[in-house]
Amino acid sequence: MSDLAALDLPLLGWLVLGVSALVVGIAKTSIGGVAALPVAGFATFLPAKESTAAVLLLLIVGDVIAVRLYRRGADWAMLRRLLPAVLPGIVLGALLINVVDDRTMTLVIAGCILAALSVQLWLRLRPAAALPNPGHPHLAATIGAGTAAGFTTMVANAAGPVMAVYLLAARVDKLRFVGTNAWFFLLVNVSKVPFSAGLGLFPPATLQLTLVLVPVVLVGAWIGRRVLRAVDQRLFELLTVTAALVAAAALLTRAALTG
Repeated sequence: MSDLAALDLPLLGWLVLGVSALVVGIAKTSIGGVAALPVAGFATFLPAKESTAAVLLLLIVGDVIAVRLYRRGADWAMLRRLLPAVLPGIVLGALLINVVDDRTMTLVIAGCILAALSVQLWLRLRPAAALPNPGHPHLAATIGAGTAAGFTTMVANAAGPVMAVYLLAARVDKLRFVGTNAWFFLLVNVSKVPFSAGLGLFPPATLQLTLVLVPVVLVGAWIGRRVLRAVDQRLFELLTVTAALVAAAALLTRAALTG
C-alpha cells in the first residue's frame, strides 16, 4: 500500500481537500481573506499538526505565482522593517506545536481562524477615518504585527488578516498592498519549512498528497485571476466569512468529540 493510500481518506475528505487546494490558488491571486478555509478543510481530515505542513507546501506554490504576477509592487523598505520581527513569532509557534497534542492543536487552529475572522469583520465595520495616518507604522506596531504574523502563520497559516491590518494602517495603495503581501508570504512560508521539517510534519504521505494537489492550486490561481473579478466582492466575502465560521465550528466539534 502506498503512503498516500495509507491516509484512508473518505470520498468527502478528498473532495474537501481538493476544494481547499483550489481555494489556496484563488486566495493567492485575488481575495486573500479566503485563505482560512483551506486551513480548516485540511485540519478536518488530516492530523492537525500535519495538516498545517500540507497547507504550507500548497501555499508556497501559490506564493510563487503571486510573486510572479505582483513582484514589482513590493515595498521593500516596509518588508525590511517587518520581516525581522516575524522570526520570534515563528519560533514561539514551533515551540507550541512541539508541546501540544493533536486535539489541542485543533483547538488552536480553530481559535486562530476565529481571531482572523474577527479582524476581518473589524476592518469591514471600522470607519476608514479611524485608521492611523498614512506612512510606515510605528516601530512598536511593526514588531507586534511581525510577531503576531509569525506565530499565527506557524500554527495555523492564518496571518493574512494580521498583514491586512498592518498594510491598511500604512495606507498603501492597491499595487503596493498585493506586491508587498506576495513577497512577505513567500519569504515567510519558505522560512517555515525547516521548522516544520524539524518537527517531523512532512511524512511521505503529506508530500505525496501535496504533489497530487499542486495542479488544483494552479487551476485555482487561474480562476482567481480571470473569473472572480466578475463576482460581487461584498457577497463573496459574506459567504467566505460564513463558511469559515462553519469550518471553525466543525473543528471545535471534532476536538470536543475526541476529548
